Amino acid sequence: MADERVPRSVLPGVRHEGGGVLKLYLDCDTGVDDAVALAYLLAFPGVDLLGIGTCNGNTSAVQAARNTLGLLTLADKSDIPVAIGEGAFGRGAATVHGDNGVGGVVLPPGGEADPRSAVELLKDLARASDGELHILITGPCTNVAQALSEMPEMSGMVAGVTIMGGAVRIRGNVTPRSEANIHDDPAAAAAVLAAGWPVTLVPLDVTMQHRLTTGDQAALRAGGTLLHESVADMLSTYFDFYEPELGVREIPVHDAVAAGVAVGELTPSDAPQLPLRVDLEGALSEDVSAPSSVRVVLALAEPAGPVILRRILGIA
Repeated sequence: MADERVPRSVLPGVRHEGGGVLKLYLDCDTGVDDAVALAYLLAFPGVDLLGIGTCNGNTSAVQAARNTLGLLTLADKSDIPVAIGEGAFGRGAATVHGDNGVGGVVLPPGGEADPRSAVELLKDLARASDGELHILITGPCTNVAQALSEMPEMSGMVAGVTIMGGAVRIRGNVTPRSEANIHDDPAAAAAVLAAGWPVTLVPLDVTMQHRLTTGDQAALRAGGTLLHESVADMLSTYFDFYEPELGVREIPVHDAVAAGVAVGELTPSDAPQLPLRVDLEGALSEDVSAPSSVRVVLALAEPAGPVILRRILGIA
């Protein structure tokens, strides 16, 4: 009998749909782990990355767009539209991601940002994708919540949403109860979780369990492309931040784990449907009266690090 904690609906990706192409919109705050996630998605042959929106989080939405455009140039994927989100820059995370969001690594200037806002880009993609668009959020939910507010019917036009965010049953990374992406815009997170579309949440509970090592960094640096080398260089800042916390020179790559779940290459082994409430500080709590009930990935069937590395290097 199939595990009822991991129904087919939590596995929307290409592999579990029997092949084909996954139409994807990525909403990100391009820091170090967003960069790893982007490199992973660009290397996945079954993903059609239709557009990218940036938001304030690890760095400003404007800097996140610069980072994203530079990475796309390195990958020879400058045809993917990148739109800048709205709102004032708040927290930032220079101690984690470096002053420019990507560990101080200097990226090529890249092309111009799309003239549309991230909200307008997302709404346009939802209208044009015949119900097949998947949304992957690896930063705060600001842009997606704003798009929902302006176009409430969008929740019925999107196939599913995967969010990297939250700390459900473990300690948070901003406060004891909150994780950065949800903490930065709790109202937006609450709106996205409560909308009528299928939501899969990939919280710290699972992402902290899956890491890359310095050996993985060396393999990535030797991968043979400028994209590989640049992403590898970014990881040093991440290692420096996490080593004192973890007691070992390893790094969780939160956003890449969420990307792997979204495309179906990483299989959850524990993913219950949970009623979640978001409080004003961005903490998540299980509450049977909550307006949102989402699929929460708490464990994976296999280590994510080797899967992510092999995919980026093209040896998956």
